[in-house]
Amino acid sequence: MTNFPSTERRRFSRIPFPATAHLKAYKGDLHLNCAVIDISLKGILISLPIDWQGEMHDKYKIDLLLENAQLVINMYASVAHIDNDSVGFLCEHIDLDSISHLKRLVELNLGDEELLHRELSALISS
Repeated sequence: MTNFPSTERRRFSRIPFPATAHLKAYKGDLHLNCAVIDISLKGILISLPIDWQGEMHDKYKIDLLLENAQLVINMYASVAHIDNDSVGFLCEHIDLDSISHLKRLVELNLGDEELLHRELSALISS
């Protein structure tokens, strides 16, 4: 198998987005006020929480807090990778309101409407 740099494999633009998220594992672990590093239409990268016990493919409910928690993006995700200082999640399900807010957030930060439409098409077809 050929290894491509992650930028060649990535189909969704990552948006640097300092925010706060709450993580609730299906197995019961709870991590509040986690630091978000970046976000895309298909996932989220978070600074590794203190006392992290999660493993690859573990399932989590993630609440991304926006506007002083006045707006919350809810997603259900699985652990895609764990590094020394961060954990990446792959979004498996997101409700309609949350994807609308996430789309708007990405749209505002990408600054390229055509790129956003390509990414939305890729999201729908995946």
